[in-house]
Amino acid sequence: MRWLFRYVKKICSVVAVTLLLNASLTLVQPTPVQAADTPVDLKLNAKSAILMEASTGQILYEYNADEALPPASMAKMMTEYLVMEAIKSGKIDKTTMVTTSKYASEVIGSQILLAEGEQATVDDMFSALSIYSANDAAVALAEHIGGTEENFAKMMNEKAKEFGLSEQAHFINATGLGRADLGKYAPQNLQGETLLSARDAAIIAYNILKDHKEVLEYTKIPAKKFRERDTTPMINWNWMLWDNRNTTNFKRYAYEGLDGLKTGSTNEAGYCFTGTAERNGMRLISVVMGTLTEPSRFEETRKVLDYGFTNFELKQVLGAKAEIDSMKTVNIKKGVKTQVPVVTETAVSIVAKKGAAADQFTITAAPADESKLIAPITQGQVLGTVKVSYNGNEQTANLVAAEDVEQGSWIRLFFRAIKDFFVDTVKGVTS
Repeated sequence: MRWLFRYVKKICSVVAVTLLLNASLTLVQPTPVQAADTPVDLKLNAKSAILMEASTGQILYEYNADEALPPASMAKMMTEYLVMEAIKSGKIDKTTMVTTSKYASEVIGSQILLAEGEQATVDDMFSALSIYSANDAAVALAEHIGGTEENFAKMMNEKAKEFGLSEQAHFINATGLGRADLGKYAPQNLQGETLLSARDAAIIAYNILKDHKEVLEYTKIPAKKFRERDTTPMINWNWMLWDNRNTTNFKRYAYEGLDGLKTGSTNEAGYCFTGTAERNGMRLISVVMGTLTEPSRFEETRKVLDYGFTNFELKQVLGAKAEIDSMKTVNIKKGVKTQVPVVTETAVSIVAKKGAAADQFTITAAPADESKLIAPITQGQVLGTVKVSYNGNEQTANLVAAEDVEQGSWIRLFFRAIKDFFVDTVKGVTS
């Protein structure tokens, strides 16, 4: 009898695995490939531009977005990211005192006139960096974190690789100044110039907003004194801030919902701007590079943002803890039950044209690898994925167990395997 027991158990196991695989395959629906929208001509007076939705990273518009160009002070977005990362990791604190080096005191361009040896907190230096694009504060922070600005620039390049920026993306300093502007302080081991594409700049902004959104608490400030004794405040270079709507000089540029992010200008770069604004629950990131005048970088940005807010919306297609019609349950092995109900772990939203019909969104679900579908199962355990597709864009979420499933006893599993085997045998004979 022992040989019969082993033989039946082996056959039933093979049959059970086969049935599970077949069931899994039938749950996966093909994803249709849809043509992208016809390119839009916004008639921009700029070298390049891009528009991204901030929560999904979807690209809504692009113009020459992959050409590597000098970004000027938009490079400081990476400096901001690394400073905030150092704060969150505990490497530095907002109250940590930063000492100004001779180099930081001598750097050209926008500055708060830091004197050699002058000290200020990380928080105050970061305010100067984010509000006034202060090169001296940027260098002081870079030296404090990296030891030297060149070491800090290497950290910037390492982070660029982590972000998946283009191969042309490159940093040689914390400020975005050109090599010629650095004079005797030019880096010795980093060659070339700082370069970013519009897409690179948008990706950096995307990561700032994803990981360190508190940066907006600084970038949205229209004006602030650096020192109590200062007779005039630092005026934010970003004229489009919504908080400028009552400021005489800037109210014509103020843009509803805009609270960041970074301007930049040099002779080589022209006038550049990475902006971000939020309306009706949708935040957009715009990048405009290489405009001819300071006002034009804001005028061109308005065109790009207007296009986004006028034509698109962030549409929630699936809510959190929602069932998927095509896969309400997932088959499991070795449990007291053979199936477990699954629901979405998080909501799934995707950017769509306003008024897009429900049939334009395709929802597909697939179970996890068979090796992960074995009891015991705990509520919240990832058992599959769901994908929402629209017009060539995709957003995904995990499918998780809606309840616990205990592991079945060996006797339960044995008799279940025998039952399944004979049920399938009878079906095969009668079919």
